[in-house]
Amino acid sequence: MIATGIGLHFNQTIVEQIAAHALIIVLGTVLTVTASVIGIVLLRRSGEDRATAFFASMPGGANEMVNLAKRNDAILARVAAAQSLRMVFVLLSVPAAYKYLFAGEHALVSHTIEVSFYWLLPIMVAGAGLAFIFQKLRLPNAWQLGALLTSITASVTFNLNIGLPAGAGDIGQWLIGSSLGCYFDRPFFRQAPAFMARTVLATCLAILIATPIAMGLGWLTGLDARSLLLGMVPGGIAEMSLTAEALHLLVPLVTAMQVLRLLLVLFLAQPVYRLWMRRATD
Repeated sequence: MIATGIGLHFNQTIVEQIAAHALIIVLGTVLTVTASVIGIVLLRRSGEDRATAFFASMPGGANEMVNLAKRNDAILARVAAAQSLRMVFVLLSVPAAYKYLFAGEHALVSHTIEVSFYWLLPIMVAGAGLAFIFQKLRLPNAWQLGALLTSITASVTFNLNIGLPAGAGDIGQWLIGSSLGCYFDRPFFRQAPAFMARTVLATCLAILIATPIAMGLGWLTGLDARSLLLGMVPGGIAEMSLTAEALHLLVPLVTAMQVLRLLLVLFLAQPVYRLWMRRATD
């Protein structure tokens, strides 16, 4: 459900933005993912195993990283906690900081997106079918990827401007939050403060590193540095896009960078981790 809603952020306008600034989008996204090495180093130095440190630090979706962590025998409570805390920290701090620093007299303008079950039903059915195929192929996060790729393809091909019904995304987030909470146990909370502090520190450092990179890319290309930074911040796609809209920034650019980062992490996290493990054992 959430993956379908994310994919519907894409249309032909966003594809045109991606084509016009493809190199900058890819470069900024890759640098954001690379900055996750900071978190891996911090957690490894504190004694975390490789799988836990790696998947707790990847800037992908919380539920998706927990699924990958489960495949690789990581400590699920720690991965779920790190991913959840990073999302909460970014969503509470970044939009507020942007509004304080850049908003001026701008205010959030509500907009109406059509809800068309004529399109939504076949998109969700096709997404479920593709997810089933991905699951048979043993791809990681098959249901997320199947729904996401299907909705992006349909939205771009037919230039749709539709969204999920009101409350549908909230239900999906509630279910994800409930499932993440099931991974926590009492032993985790005995060591939680130090672990959470390192997670917040890694997130802050990643944002600080992204700031001069966004300013440099903005200076080189003439693109708005604030939009580039918002696209590089490891936050939620919908939330960062709404922040960009409220501040009259480049919404297509922010959305494209956020979605590309999610896709990169979903497709590459598992192979990169396996490569790291092979080199560590050689």
